[in-house]
Amino acid sequence: MPTLGVNIDHVATVRQARMTNEPDPIWAATLSELGGADGITLHLREDRRHIQERDLHLLGQTVAVKLNLELAANDEVLAIACQARPYQATLVPERREEVTTEGGLNVAGNPRRIADAVQQLQDAGIVVSLFLDPDPAQLDAAVGTGATAVELHTGAYAHASAKFSAASQLEILHQAAKQVRAAGLTLHAGHGLTYRNVRPVAEIPDMSELNIGHSIISRAIMVGLEQAVRDMKRLISL
Repeated sequence: MPTLGVNIDHVATVRQARMTNEPDPIWAATLSELGGADGITLHLREDRRHIQERDLHLLGQTVAVKLNLELAANDEVLAIACQARPYQATLVPERREEVTTEGGLNVAGNPRRIADAVQQLQDAGIVVSLFLDPDPAQLDAAVGTGATAVELHTGAYAHASAKFSAASQLEILHQAAKQVRAAGLTLHAGHGLTYRNVRPVAEIPDMSELNIGHSIISRAIMVGLEQAVRDMKRLISL
């Protein structure tokens, strides 16, 4: 049964829309924990469009479950991560013009830079995961970085419009998962997962962790965050 990491970035997005102090991601993390979250995920972007350094530091002091920081291999943000020392850091690609992360990290195109970032984080005592497309070349390249986990980018599966297309994308995820496990890496997954499509991904053998944000926060507007987390946790635990 995979654990559930709840991404609270979108709570901070609403706050930053008015540049005020509410809704507070710290409260969101507390309610997520009460709802059964096994981890709290947040992305400290270079442009600080949602999560702020204040959030990271306060969450480090208050979160009782695993804190997973998503970040680019950027010198400034890496230094902040090493100072804050979350339990886990997930290296992701980042472009200023994107609305959300649009694909996996290009490890094969820049293996030395990624390996250096992994080493820097591990030297600070942080577990490191890489957010990767289910691409065999990228997964092969990940092995040489020293990271201990791979989070498979599930966007292509989540956005597949036809049943046949979704099945095809799910098979790609299954093959990528086998490659990750064969390399001795811990298997994670995330991006675009919803209450409707999460079960097949949760059922992939040896899936250890799912990170989900937008769908949970969207449901929380209607039913409350604690209940929304409980609903998702129940789905992945069946």
